[in-house]
Amino acid sequence: MSDLKAGIYIKSTDALNGSFFEHTTILLVKHNDEGSLGFVTNKPFGKSLHDLIEFNHAKPFPLMDGGPVDRELLFVLHRQPALIDGGEKISNGLYLGGNMDQIIEAINTESVSQEEIQLFIGYCGWDAGELQAELEEGSWIIT
Repeated sequence: MSDLKAGIYIKSTDALNGSFFEHTTILLVKHNDEGSLGFVTNKPFGKSLHDLIEFNHAKPFPLMDGGPVDRELLFVLHRQPALIDGGEKISNGLYLGGNMDQIIEAINTESVSQEEIQLFIGYCGWDAGELQAELEEGSWIIT
């Protein structure tokens, strides 16, 4: 058994070179009997929040390329539960999701910094046992 759990980072190895995951670091936000979910934390998406039609009223704020799954969806990680309701606590003061109106308000009023909130297009997902198998075959290392 490994130390896979929400709140840890995994880093791709050379085994994943040539794939979407080449040189990526992923923060796991869920790991349970059903599988794992995480976000690539070191790959900018190349667009800003205000570039998205539904958020063109927002101030510029960087988007990260969270992963190859559900790339039409926006995901939020933050450290501001006092400003943003409805987030799911992950670990160490980190929350997934929350009230999008409050998130946009916090960005527009500059109440949050890029260290306190990250926005992701897409996510990384694994079915039960998949990530463990990839870890054992040497595709990932826990950092």
